[in-house]
Parts: sequence; structure tokens; C-alpha cells
Amino acid sequence: MTPDGTMAAEARAEVGVRRPTLDGLDLPLGKRVRLYRLLYERGARNGTLLALPIDQGLEHGPVDFFPNPAAKDPEFQWRLAYEGGYNAIACHYGLARRYLARYAGKVPLILKVNGKTQIPPEDSPLSALTATVEDAVALGADAVGYTLYVGSPRQDEDLRQLLDVRERCDRYNMPLVIWSYPRGRDVERKGGRDSLYAVDYAARAALELGADVIKLNVPRHTERDERQPEAYAQLDFTYEDAMRRVIESAGRAMVLVSGGGKVSDEELLARVRLSMEAGATGIIFGRNMWQRPHGEALEITEKVKDILRQFPA
Repeated sequence: MTPDGTMAAEARAEVGVRRPTLDGLDLPLGKRVRLYRLLYERGARNGTLLALPIDQGLEHGPVDFFPNPAAKDPEFQWRLAYEGGYNAIACHYGLARRYLARYAGKVPLILKVNGKTQIPPEDSPLSALTATVEDAVALGADAVGYTLYVGSPRQDEDLRQLLDVRERCDRYNMPLVIWSYPRGRDVERKGGRDSLYAVDYAARAALELGADVIKLNVPRHTERDERQPEAYAQLDFTYEDAMRRVIESAGRAMVLVSGGGKVSDEELLARVRLSMEAGATGIIFGRNMWQRPHGEALEITEKVKDILRQFPA
């Protein structure tokens, strides 16, 4: 640690933590410019990234707004992203098209280009295209977000969709952020979507499919651990071990750790610190931030940023 509590790059290297940095990645100029804006022009301004996702209205339905009814108005989250100094907001086309104007140039945009509702069964999920990379360019986005359901019975369709999105991202030099989620009946048969096996596989799959940034959930022990492939079923791991393993599997792609459902502030802040110590580039927390009154949301945001300031690239 440095005198101010910062875990410098040299110290991280000594303990085996390897975090991809913008200078160390082989990226075309346009992607480099956009990622620089995301990593250094807002937030902690030190190569870390704090993103606020607001795609839950489509993915989960209005029920996610019940804990904080004010958050049903997208203006609540846009204002939070602006006043809280988030590096980016991630949303679908409609929320960007209708609410971005007031914050244009002030809140960087990650445009989600596919999505689905939670109404159909989850055994064969596919997140269908809802926008284009050209939409992202037209809106002034700094990155495109794509949800990939690793292991879904419909992954052949998913991979073809992703191929087209990835090609267009490369054409326009738009960074590609893959929400890499293990999903589907076969994943559930092999330990479940939150198992170390599933999340580790998702990390490696997104790397091999061309992600610049990978959004991952936190692996955890469950009562179905023994259903994982033998090599994983025999592993005993801590949170730190699991995060370091999946971040290593993400290779030379940056990793954002997802917040998932709302947890206590103590657990949330511990998750942020442990994720960053394991080599994450940043955090993408939605419900944990906006399922609370505006003032409280700003307070927890600042506490998260205080931790991110300790992990400069």
C-alpha cells in the first residue's frame, strides 16, 4: 500500500494481481479514445470504472422499483449518475433517446443493444437485438453493451447475433462490453448460474468472443456445488479466490463486477474492495445504488468511489 492507502500497480503485481490497463492493450484509436473517456474523465478518474445500469425495467419489470418508487422515473437514475459522478450509465435505446438530452456530454453512455423480459421460462433464454451499433454511434455512446447467455440451448442464435454486433463495433471502433451470464437448463444441471464453474466459463467465453470489457456476477458456493464438473466440485474457495480465478480467465479484457440484488452496505463495500484487490477494473451496481432515496444513493456512491480511488491503473 502507498501512504494514502492506495494499492499501487507495482504492489498488485507483487501479489499476482494483473489488471489490464488502457496503455497495455492493443486497441484501435477510436476504442482507445472512448475507453479513455470512460476510465479517466469521470468517477475516480484513475483508470477504474463505476457504471450505473438501468436496464432492469425491461429485464425484470417494474417490480424492481417497488423498494424506491421514485426510481420508477428514469430521471432519478440519470440524475444520480450525473450528481454521483458515475463513469457511465448503461441502458436501452428508449431510455437513452428520451432522457439523455439533459445529460449529453455529462454522463457517458453504454448502450445496451439486446434484451428480453423475464416473463418466458428461463430454461432456453435469448436476449434479442433491440438496437444497433449505429444507434450507439448516433447517440454519442462510448460503448455498446451485449448480453450473452453462455450455455443456453439457444446459444447458436446468440453467437450469431454477437458476431454481427462485434463486427460493427470493430468497424466503428466502439468498445464492446459483454454481460456474460451463464443461463439455461443445462447450466442449472451443472451447478447453477452462480457456480464457480459457470462464471469462470462465462469469463473465458466472453474473452474468446471479442469482449473489450466483461461484466461478471460473483461466483459463490451453493448446495449444488457437487453437480459441477469434477475439477470444480473439488475446489474449496473464498470470495477472493473465486474473483481472482474468473478475472484471470477474462485475460486481457477489463472486468466489471456486478452487484446483483440489493445487499447490506457492509457487504456491498466489502465486495467492491475484494473485487478490486482481485484485479477488477471496476463495478457495475444498479439496484444496490438506486433502490434507496437519492441522498442515500449519493452517500453510498461516494463510499464506493473512495475505494476505487485506492486502485489507480
